[in-house]
Amino acid sequence: MMKKPWSVTTTVRNPDRLRDFLAVLQKLENSEWNHENQKKYQILLIQNRLYGYGKQQFYNGLTDEQIKLIDDSSKEIPFEQAAEIFDEKNYEDPPMRGRQSLNPLKKFGFAAIKNGKIFITDLGKLFLQGDFKDNLGEIFLKSFLKWQLPNPDSRRDYPENTYYDVKPFVATLHLINKVNQKEIACGNEPKGISKQEFSLFAPTLVHYEDIDCYAEKIVDLRRKGTTKKGVVPESYKKQFAEKFLETHNPEETDKFLNNLKDYGDNAIRYFRLIPYVYIRGGGFYVDLEPRRKIEIESLLDHNNAQAKDFESKEEYFAYMSDVSRPQLPWETLEKRIEIIKELVKEIQQYETDLQIENIEISDYLKMRNNELGDYITELRSYRQTLLEEKNRRKSQSVEQIESYIEDLKNIHHSEDDRPILLEKLATLGLHALDDALEIKPNYPVGDDNEPTFTAPANVPDIECFYKSFNAICEVTMLTGRNQWYYEGQPVMRHLRDFEDDHKDKPSYCVFIAPKLHRDTINTFWNAVKYEYEGQQQKIIPLSISNFVFILKALLHLKTEQKILRHENISYLYDQILASTDSFSDSNEWLRSIRATISSWRKDLFS
Repeated sequence: MMKKPWSVTTTVRNPDRLRDFLAVLQKLENSEWNHENQKKYQILLIQNRLYGYGKQQFYNGLTDEQIKLIDDSSKEIPFEQAAEIFDEKNYEDPPMRGRQSLNPLKKFGFAAIKNGKIFITDLGKLFLQGDFKDNLGEIFLKSFLKWQLPNPDSRRDYPENTYYDVKPFVATLHLINKVNQKEIACGNEPKGISKQEFSLFAPTLVHYEDIDCYAEKIVDLRRKGTTKKGVVPESYKKQFAEKFLETHNPEETDKFLNNLKDYGDNAIRYFRLIPYVYIRGGGFYVDLEPRRKIEIESLLDHNNAQAKDFESKEEYFAYMSDVSRPQLPWETLEKRIEIIKELVKEIQQYETDLQIENIEISDYLKMRNNELGDYITELRSYRQTLLEEKNRRKSQSVEQIESYIEDLKNIHHSEDDRPILLEKLATLGLHALDDALEIKPNYPVGDDNEPTFTAPANVPDIECFYKSFNAICEVTMLTGRNQWYYEGQPVMRHLRDFEDDHKDKPSYCVFIAPKLHRDTINTFWNAVKYEYEGQQQKIIPLSISNFVFILKALLHLKTEQKILRHENISYLYDQILASTDSFSDSNEWLRSIRATISSWRKDLFS
């Protein structure tokens, strides 16, 4: 049997979507996991537009009427029609589709099959809670610290007593740490491992005893002169693939290397949710989070990434889903006091830099262990507030605004996760623009206050609060018709919910995308001109280039020592909305927005 790398998941690449899969599965909790309910689960995913939605390949074989129903996200899909769509696909093994959709939920310990019935675990219930965003890192940490190969549920793909003996996440932390140690020993500055090094070496690290050997391979590869930004030569990749697979078949090695790129990118996406991993070096390197040094060192001292022995699937799944296990080595009185001391030093430095009054530090030496844990959470939350204020102040400089403009203009060439980067840049751009009371991004962040993932699907990407109005900002990197699939109705729904929650002031929605698809703009046109759920809405559709055009106006004013106020921004928004009276269709309106911004700029500069 050919050796295989590990993969976090290829079924559900988006952690937020994983939660939606779990919410649908909850409808079947305590039901028998038989063929009938396996098919039913997949039908429910189709009904909720979590499977097949917007994917051309899925539409093959469906009728025009079925495709139209799936595409129209304003309409609910009745279960009977979702079942007809599922049957129309004529799958060779229909129940297998439901089993595949369940697999990542089982792998992470969010769900299990217990006595033949579907069971949502305590960890899964924690994931389904309304405030899951704030706990996302801790939820996945509980899972990834325990996920291992082999395990009783993976014996077909990763047999016991063969090549495999590893906890992938823990082994990856060890690998990065070993590489850093070896670089320090050579007199070099540690920088973690590049994304290309990660994709090649992390998923193929399938035995804990190979950690040091793999770290040496990376350092040796660097000594031989890899190119800038940790790029691994293609010739090396090919040789590595041939040795790992024990084959010289070019089709197999090419497929293997293509898969490794996907596996690596997806692993980084998931591992980054955990506050022990952060991205540095302009987005090119994966490193250990220095602000979690105490926790990481404790973990690596106590866990060598070796897999545990389990007698049965039931025992393994019980372990995976138990929120009380494993016992974390830093959750002792002594370690928590160490963590607090470091946090206090860091907070006081931020307060000094920001020239704000120091908060009162509680007498933590008299606290009980569980109280220390709560206090650590409180201090980290305050540190995040300080970092957000630091970002806000930093965003006001001409140099920073210039960097936001360049990053937005070059976003298609960025090595970063572009949807996350766009949310970050939109947040920073909105911080820079004017005198907002608060710009509140809804993406989860790491200890460095960098976004670890995009905002959850059930909330606006960014909420903005001003003295005379409020707004939400929604962003997307989608440009095709799937932009309408995923953004049309949700954007209008988010705005309506936001309007209902903030009735004291007018509410706008700024929608930013590389370009606006005709179906998206037509949907917004109807909401602006006529109504959505009975009332008109204030939606401002902006291409990235038009958002940059607005930031350039700010830049011009900054150089002249002038201030752009929020009243100036709301005036621009109103002008864009009022221009709809001059046109008969949405595309004319869209084309006119640049001219409206130009006219607004002239008024500002006059």
